[in-house]
Amino acid sequence: MSHDICVVVPTIRDYECMRAYFDNAREHGFDLNRLFVLLVTEDFCDTEAMQSMLDDEDVAGAVFDESARERWYDAHDIEEFSHLVPAASHAQTSFGLLYMWSHPNFDYGVFIDDDTLPHDDWDFFGRHMNNLHREGEVETVSSDEQWVNVLFQNFDEHGLYPRGYPYSAMHETVETDRREIRDVVASQGLWTNVPDLDAVRILMDGDLEGQAQTRTDFDDFDGDFVAEDGQYLTVCSMNLAFKREVIPAFYQCPMDDNEWEVGRFDDIWSGVFLKRAADVLDKDIVTGYPLCEHNKAARPTFDDLNNEVPGLELNEHLWEVVDSVGEDADSYAEVFEAMADALATGDWSDYRNGEFFNYVGDHMQDWLACLDALAAPRAAVPADD
Repeated sequence: MSHDICVVVPTIRDYECMRAYFDNAREHGFDLNRLFVLLVTEDFCDTEAMQSMLDDEDVAGAVFDESARERWYDAHDIEEFSHLVPAASHAQTSFGLLYMWSHPNFDYGVFIDDDTLPHDDWDFFGRHMNNLHREGEVETVSSDEQWVNVLFQNFDEHGLYPRGYPYSAMHETVETDRREIRDVVASQGLWTNVPDLDAVRILMDGDLEGQAQTRTDFDDFDGDFVAEDGQYLTVCSMNLAFKREVIPAFYQCPMDDNEWEVGRFDDIWSGVFLKRAADVLDKDIVTGYPLCEHNKAARPTFDDLNNEVPGLELNEHLWEVVDSVGEDADSYAEVFEAMADALATGDWSDYRNGEFFNYVGDHMQDWLACLDALAAPRAAVPADD
């Protein structure tokens, strides 16, 4: 079987974590020949060691530091769009999406963070692929605030809200039901050990090392669910699989490398965009299993706080902007274009750093133009993998 799954791993630290994912695949009989592993890194990292790790594991893949990415843009005649992938940012996962788009053989993408490990209980890749082809009934979740806390299942015990969950949507009333699942386009696995919280909530939990004192374990999770139509949820890219078709509406927003110093919302906002597109197109996002073990390294909580504060107010309102547009669209690109135009042309002067919404909207428009350029006929380019 040809490589039909592109695994995108942004890494400047523990790329060796991928050995555990490969071992998990072998243990559960998942065909590693389906994987192409794309390590997205920086010029100061040891790219030769990264490639050697892939070779040693006999897994196909490529390593792209900043210099290699620039050469790739040039080879594909999209240098004018290089600004879409910010420097030294987790949002460099967008490069993985561009790489996937340029290779039609990739039907699926998987995002994995380098501070995670798989649990032996699950066939990590197999469970994600099964989720993307799931049929039958599933639990549905909604709230009176139009937001679903992905940690709702044992909330009475731990009281946690994940990174990106709006503060205005707290203290929600949760309702659950069941229905037939629709076409699943994304599978979000959750996490044991260090929960994915924002800095304010970590501080409230009494932790100054960026990790939170409250931890999650297997007992905090009770199976898969979907957020109902018109409901939003946080989408974290540390443990996530998706179908190729969503790429036009799944741009990982430009964070960190901007004049407003907004960071930490790349996957959160892209998840809002994807959920809106999924609702319009009658698709589903499954959240729950497979769990991964999140081993976030200690770092000053105030570093994360400084990255998040410039965008906290905007995060309270982004979903309201996109929730009102794109309802007549019939493709991911059309829904995304409607959201992009709303953000790019709106007057956001009432919000702190409101111009960042315009900046994001402009980048979203460029994202669609870049995908069109990659899909357009062109002369043969040098092999990049």
